[in-house]
Amino acid sequence: MNDCFGITLEGFVKITDPTTKEVLVDRKNSIHYENFSEALAYSVANKGDAYMYTMAFGNGGTSVDPTGVITYSPPNSVGSTAKLYNQTYQKIIDDSSANNVDRARNRMEIRHTPGAIYTDVFITCLLDYGEPAGQAAFDNSQNLESTYVFDELGIRGYDKATNTYNKLLTHVIFHPVQKSANRLIQVDYTIRISSLTNLSNIG
Repeated sequence: MNDCFGITLEGFVKITDPTTKEVLVDRKNSIHYENFSEALAYSVANKGDAYMYTMAFGNGGTSVDPTGVITYSPPNSVGSTAKLYNQTYQKIIDDSSANNVDRARNRMEIRHTPGAIYTDVFITCLLDYGEPAGQAAFDNSQNLESTYVFDELGIRGYDKATNTYNKLLTHVIFHPVQKSANRLIQVDYTIRISSLTNLSNIG
């Protein structure tokens, strides 16, 4: 009897206004299994440079018709060069990077309970009042295609082939959420890595 070992990945995204406690988005996301499997392999082999680095925001994930009906595009989770439909902003969430200027509020942590067969990577990212530069003053835009009316986000990691942080590891599409100067937006992003140890085959 040979033991077989399996891995499952799940992502959970919650977007809130931390001042009002309003929950703006709460849903699961899609995993880019090809890119994520490559990142895990580099990690366990101690080859480095495949870690999660930025949270990317975009405004190309949906379309809204004149009556307000929202059409959601499918997440981009196939192809090694996959990317957001239209990325308009990003923040560094690697709190070990010297380029991260607010490591307390834009960071990653590992959460594991002894005996559990899963481990969570918890990522939190805050868009402060003054960012992004050029945002609207108030969250009352009638143009749902504005640059900072976000409807997609993803976690991106280092791409060794291009020497850039472009490797899309996760992608989630949601209803449009405007970032404006009068509100904070916090993204709490959990990626759960679970091991399946009850698999076996006859050797």
